[in-house]
Amino acid sequence: MENHTYNSFTLQVEGLKVTEQSMYPVFIFFLVSYLFVMFANVGMVVLVCIERSLHNPMYLLFCNLPVNDILGNSIMVPKLLADILVPPSERLISYYECVVQAFSTHLFATASHTVLMIMAFDRYVAICNPLRYATIMNNNMVIKLTISAWGVSFVLVAVLLGLTIRLNRCRTMITNPFCDNASLFKLSCESVFINNLYGLSFTVVLFSSSIGSMVLTYAKITSVCLTSKNKALNSKALKTCSTHLFVYLIMLLSGMLIILLHRFPQYSDYRKLCAILFHVIPGSLNPIIYGIQSKEIRKFLSNQFHTGKVFP
Repeated sequence: MENHTYNSFTLQVEGLKVTEQSMYPVFIFFLVSYLFVMFANVGMVVLVCIERSLHNPMYLLFCNLPVNDILGNSIMVPKLLADILVPPSERLISYYECVVQAFSTHLFATASHTVLMIMAFDRYVAICNPLRYATIMNNNMVIKLTISAWGVSFVLVAVLLGLTIRLNRCRTMITNPFCDNASLFKLSCESVFINNLYGLSFTVVLFSSSIGSMVLTYAKITSVCLTSKNKALNSKALKTCSTHLFVYLIMLLSGMLIILLHRFPQYSDYRKLCAILFHVIPGSLNPIIYGIQSKEIRKFLSNQFHTGKVFP
């Protein structure tokens, strides 16, 4: 008969399966990636805050992305780095710390969608209704959109984790490199039908809303561009919307790959690696993509390098 430890407050994390030879290269890779994510995203937030030319709705809404990347990586990656350097038997985490990590992981993933949805609305108004852009996208609207993106994400994830923490636990092994909702409810020996039902509904609603809003927004923007003879408008639309769409596709494809790999248990190690890279890759690429595409950001950085100053 299987031995069970009920409601233990100390859990063991399976972590990444690395050999003794690959342990330090893997550690260095994720450490450098983490430091770059932190430096690039904190720098981007500071840049938007101190540079007046970036105090417009597009960049203020964009600031939610680096903030989300900072929060999502700060809670997950340091623990992952620590676990790489210790034997599997010593990869321990408290139950409450695991819940916080799971909450931040799902909040990061959900907010990635909702933030890009409100950024798509901003682009829609800018391209399809440029004369009323300043009136519609005022400070109050920016605040409302930001609160909505984070508020919806918070409530959806709070319900998701709330359904899980009500369960009694009879296992202690987290079969993942970090804590998430599925790893937590798999610790229970009770029925998790409601958890699976809500999790599926959550995923379907989030992806349907996200993809649907993008399709409708870009269909309308494309229609306006095709019927418009304003070359300046079309150039602006292509420049700003291609950046947003590229960032969205990176995030969407990364998330879908993880969901797809769940269907193939024999590729569980690849799924675990993809789950980590879902945090690291978008967080690394987002500031680079926006930095390269934004004329204002390029101009500011160029001025700073020429004057030899970090801050104005």
